[in-house]
Amino acid sequence: MGLSELKPFDPKEKIIEYKMESDDKSLLVKMDLRQFCNETLSDSPAPGGGSVAALMGALGVSLGGMVANLSAGKRGWDDKLQYFSDWAVKAQQLKDELLFLVDEDTAAFNKVMAAFGLPKDSTEEKATRSAAIQTANKYAAEIPLRVMETAFKVYSLLGEMAENGNPASISDVGVGTLAVRACIEGAAMNVRINLGGLKDEALKSSLREKMQRVAGESEAEFKRVHAIVESKLG
Repeated sequence: MGLSELKPFDPKEKIIEYKMESDDKSLLVKMDLRQFCNETLSDSPAPGGGSVAALMGALGVSLGGMVANLSAGKRGWDDKLQYFSDWAVKAQQLKDELLFLVDEDTAAFNKVMAAFGLPKDSTEEKATRSAAIQTANKYAAEIPLRVMETAFKVYSLLGEMAENGNPASISDVGVGTLAVRACIEGAAMNVRINLGGLKDEALKSSLREKMQRVAGESEAEFKRVHAIVESKLG
């Protein structure tokens, strides 16, 4: 993904799916807040919990990035400018990837629905449909797992901001930490529900193990950062 590059992360250049779809006016990330909430509230099954989970992660990292930017501009902290600026750039990168995943989770769900809608009259059609459903379910499980793995990286940012950021913004770090935890737990639920449709037991086991590992590490990191926040709130 090029996330380790020093220049700002541009998903339109680095992620081919986003590059292909960036002009699509129907993208969830192009909606305003009210439109997104209304679309979620409607009787359409997507966007659902997966996209909302990814959005919570994007909001969590955005709060961490805000603290980095505020700290970079704090009077008397000139010697820390580069440190906070670097973290702000990393926040931008992670935010952009999580926003991409907001739409990709809904796209994955739509692929599952499309697969189920394939004809199944002949033996050949049934085999094609079954294979398409398995491919779509696999992708629908992989996307929330990717959300989990991406959001987990945000704890490093939030931990640094909790320890070293502007003390006046410690509650923002706390809210960001809660959002990231909710993102990861919500995405884990979406991994689990999509695993149910997979017939490949080895693949199912592999994805479940990855999901459980990230979920466990997330809880440990959440407790670590949350404890710092609580100690500084007073």
